[in-house]
Amino acid sequence: MHSMSVAQPVVEPTGDAPADPAPTPPDRGRLVPLAKVAAFDLAGPLVTYWVLRSAGMSAVGALVLSGVFPALGVLLGVARHRRVDVFGVLVLVGIAVGTVLGLASGSARLLLLEGSVPTAVFGAVCIGTLWTARPLMYRFAIEFLGADTPKGRDFADNWRYPGFRHAFRVTTVVWGMAYLAEAITRVLIVESTSTGTALVLSKAMPYAVAGMLAVWNVAYARRSRRTGERLGAAAHARGEVPPPMPS
Repeated sequence: MHSMSVAQPVVEPTGDAPADPAPTPPDRGRLVPLAKVAAFDLAGPLVTYWVLRSAGMSAVGALVLSGVFPALGVLLGVARHRRVDVFGVLVLVGIAVGTVLGLASGSARLLLLEGSVPTAVFGAVCIGTLWTARPLMYRFAIEFLGADTPKGRDFADNWRYPGFRHAFRVTTVVWGMAYLAEAITRVLIVESTSTGTALVLSKAMPYAVAGMLAVWNVAYARRSRRTGERLGAAAHARGEVPPPMPS
């Protein structure tokens, strides 16, 4: 069964907007989500699957029961934060659909393929938002900062700068294509490997993709920030006023 991992988008201002980031040092609170991932998304499902298979249970039955751990992890997250997370909803829907299809068909491969559904949906939504007023990664950044906070309002004001808008559109394209590629790769793995191998790879792949995206995102944000500071300084030296906010 699948647990979708999405790296936290970097909210460091980019483009030609001034910024004053305030990074925070790591704290113990960050160990909690890591422990949750290890217990509910990795160790729990994998150990459950192998124990049940060793006890003689069918692959479909073992996969269905191993999906209890990711579902429980999502529900605990909702209870802890007291809000419904869109990715958690996608995971629960994927687990439910995969369980029904797997039990109805008796196919372990079909049950494993449900993990590609939320991943593909997220990638497609990323690409689709490029034709809206604000791309998805920008919306995530605003939600993370808080639209009604001073930092969130300052961040949103940077949307007037072309370089800032370009940076978030590029980021959204990269994330969308990466998750679509992950979904396709997962399908190929399920169709070409054993059930056990596909399960292990399907558990590791989301975090590998999320980690690579996070590294790229940090590097790209820093490069865009340097470019923005240079352009902003040049515009200030010429006495230019900030451009109007686009609709």
